[in-house]
Amino acid sequence: MNRSSMLSFLSSVLVIVAGLAIGFIILLISNANQAIPAFTTILTFGITSMRNLGDVLLFATPIILTGLSVAFAFKTGLFNIGASGQFTIGAFVAVFISLEFTFLPPPIRIISAILAAATAGALWGAIPGLLKAYRNVHEVISCIMTNYIAMLFVNYMIITFIFDPGNATSRRLPADSNLPTMGLDYIFRDALRPSFVNVGIILAILTAVLIYIILEKTTFGYELKACGFNKDAAKYAGINENRNIITSMMICGALAGIGGALNFMNGTGLAMGIVDVLASEGFMGISVAFLGLNHPIGVIFSGILVAYLYIGGARMQVFGFSIEIIEIVISIIIYFCAFVFLVKTFVGKGLVKITKKTTQKEEIVE
Repeated sequence: MNRSSMLSFLSSVLVIVAGLAIGFIILLISNANQAIPAFTTILTFGITSMRNLGDVLLFATPIILTGLSVAFAFKTGLFNIGASGQFTIGAFVAVFISLEFTFLPPPIRIISAILAAATAGALWGAIPGLLKAYRNVHEVISCIMTNYIAMLFVNYMIITFIFDPGNATSRRLPADSNLPTMGLDYIFRDALRPSFVNVGIILAILTAVLIYIILEKTTFGYELKACGFNKDAAKYAGINENRNIITSMMICGALAGIGGALNFMNGTGLAMGIVDVLASEGFMGISVAFLGLNHPIGVIFSGILVAYLYIGGARMQVFGFSIEIIEIVISIIIYFCAFVFLVKTFVGKGLVKITKKTTQKEEIVE
């Protein structure tokens, strides 16, 4: 492991430990008597059974994809804070096809829903891309706007086309529109209780590998990164900057859209609600991307880690903690991961100072 990799790993570990420490302090303040068993649950619940581990992988699936969406944008010099809206648009399109295209054979319907979700997410991601490329509108501003537009637009579409008045949500997907388990339910189970983990986690991992290959092993990926590192140099080299900005945001949108599809096609009976808050998976993707240092393979592990902490934290209610305290603790632990680059900078500077002092002492001794 080279110095840069070691520094990156150390920074990630430090932010995780810091987040856990602050979360533990909050538990102590809230309920000191139950703080230790509750904190132990956060650290161990995900591996206490194969079923729990399956739940971790299930929860990790969509946030790995939104993490990839954010990480891909950073690699190409953009900040895709619009993953939440792209996720929501992709989710709606996938749910709509799953409900309304039941005349298609299940395998074709499932594939069509995922591809349509990717297309819808890509088109939604193209909006801030076009504004950035041709009107120099910062993508953060336009992404925030498109997030809220997506939320409200999907609310309207749910009520208009796929509303279930009895539950005030979308209709639930038929069983044959859900992703197949591919035998994973026989691995991740407790006796007669299987986990809902499915082929989605495999798709998420394969997508991360594909993104890594695109970015690191292809001319196309090199051009996208070149624009991100230095757009003026890229332009001088003959690379079409505007086209790459739009393409990058479309790929980001497609990744988040797929995440939305997999999130609602997971067999848990999850329905799309009429909500006035943005999808949290899009913002969790930011922490996942940062913790994984914007590396596609790193995002796989950071996504699973964030899901592991969330699944364990959700179990703390049995120790008498209110849901608000649980949400605060988990949010602090997860979003503290977003400081990884700041910590990496400080750690790197500290190591440089230590190295210089050591070198100076050695020179004096000599």
